[in-house]
Amino acid sequence: MSVITINQTEYPIPDDPRTTLLDFLHQHLSMFGTKKGCDHGQCGSCTVLVDGKRVNSCLVFAFQLEDCSVTTIEGISEEGALHPVQQAFIDNDAFQCGYCTPGQICSSVAVMSELARGEPSTLSFDQDYTRKEDLKERMSGNLCRCGAYPNILAAVEEVMEKEATS
Repeated sequence: MSVITINQTEYPIPDDPRTTLLDFLHQHLSMFGTKKGCDHGQCGSCTVLVDGKRVNSCLVFAFQLEDCSVTTIEGISEEGALHPVQQAFIDNDAFQCGYCTPGQICSSVAVMSELARGEPSTLSFDQDYTRKEDLKERMSGNLCRCGAYPNILAAVEEVMEKEATS
């Protein structure tokens, strides 16, 4: 049996190969933390982590993720405690209506991993870019209709600074 692992639990791959990961989460597993925004991969509201990398769940079919590990906003916390990024979003008032927040948090976690691994962004060819500019570029696939971008960046920077000093 083909399975997909979501938040450390295995589930059978849906029979209908047209089922997107986002629809699988909503319609088959009743996991609604991941939001359906544009359903065209343009807003980032449906961002989840697939093997630690961010993916718009509306753009991939569930069957493509056989033997992959998917982490949604429901699975991002650790042992019942908020993930540091979740806490930083609260501390920095980085959400307003909250609709984009799950995707923003998943992207933030992935961005920090990308930076830790030294993965380049499109700004990497420019020697004069700042960390804030790099974060903005890396997070540009996630739209916030409320305009909480400064607070979101502050939250991500706060976590990165805490991790750098610990």
